[in-house]
Amino acid sequence: MALARLLTVAGGLCGAAGVALSAAAAHAGGANTGTAASFLLMHAGAFLAVGLTRSSRPLRIAATVVLVGLAVFAGDLLMRDFAGMRLFPMAAPIGGSLMILGWLAVAVTGAFTGSARRGG
Repeated sequence: MALARLLTVAGGLCGAAGVALSAAAAHAGGANTGTAASFLLMHAGAFLAVGLTRSSRPLRIAATVVLVGLAVFAGDLLMRDFAGMRLFPMAAPIGGSLMILGWLAVAVTGAFTGSARRGG
């Protein structure tokens, strides 16, 4: 249940941060800020969906991997725009790879548990 709560909170925070960063990108510029905002907004609903539904533990874990990847990826982009430095070397590619891995895990979870949960 703790992962479900974490993902629900993360969905809300990602949505709020995405809107705020979209405004910042529009008014202050910063292509990296706009990209981070887009990624935060596009993932917010997914975290809410997994957190608020009776999702399986493997699905919650997969979504958490996506969340960690998103935090590293967006964090690196924002550090570049606001601090003029990277979060750590190779942070964006590592974060992006974690997001890809997490989404693949979501797909695998759906392939192996989705039909059993729906009874078909």
